[in-house]
Amino acid sequence: MSDSSFTIKPIKAFTDNYIWALVNNRASECIVVDPGDAEPVENFLKSNKLSLSAILITHHHFDHTGGIIDLKKNHKCHVYGPENPKINGIDTVLKEGDTLELNEFGGQYHIIEVPGHTLDHIAYIGSGHVFCGDTLFSAGCGRLFEGTPEQMWHSLSKLRNLSDETLVYCTHEYTQANLKFAQAVEPTNKQLMRRVEEVNQLRSQDRPTVPSNMALEKATNPFLRAEEIPIKQSAETFSGHSLSTPVEVFATVRQWKDNF
Repeated sequence: MSDSSFTIKPIKAFTDNYIWALVNNRASECIVVDPGDAEPVENFLKSNKLSLSAILITHHHFDHTGGIIDLKKNHKCHVYGPENPKINGIDTVLKEGDTLELNEFGGQYHIIEVPGHTLDHIAYIGSGHVFCGDTLFSAGCGRLFEGTPEQMWHSLSKLRNLSDETLVYCTHEYTQANLKFAQAVEPTNKQLMRRVEEVNQLRSQDRPTVPSNMALEKATNPFLRAEEIPIKQSAETFSGHSLSTPVEVFATVRQWKDNF
């Protein structure tokens, strides 16, 4: 994504992580989101002749936080993130309802709490995009390592309420695997079939499949579609009994994916 003032670029890390870089095109400054490893960030900064001014953290998992301390040693950067003593290096704690002013990096970012994958998880919403960490994936969602199905469904519902045009910047290249599961859950979804073809083409060229957008997620992501009859029917077939609420459907689909 880009406009006259900033560009969002992916930095590959580990086997399938993306560290998102917000680049101020006018001042040669950069903000990074969830730097699990400092080295690829340093390489990106050096090759693009950028300074690092801030770090945004969504949750405490090491593949999202492991680069904080080394980056702080080498740069005068301010670190924003959720309240969690497991995260070393946070300068400003953010919570639901907070607003973060990032000026030339898209202006105001609104913070929402999205527990489920972890209990401390937050998302950053601004300038037509959302940095959602491991809560919402392209065609999927994060595993419930700490939270409950009720919490995760509520968190995903918050994200689902964003406008259709909102670009979804998640932090893993999981789309192909997620789409295989989505097709198992909803095999007659024609838009899902088209998305599979598009994603396969992108991956054959080693190109990222993210960002996605909320319209596409609402139409093809089974974890946002627990209220849809085809998803409910598939979940009931998998579980072998009737499911009366969207939370029950979501929990069943999540359990299905965990063992897929």
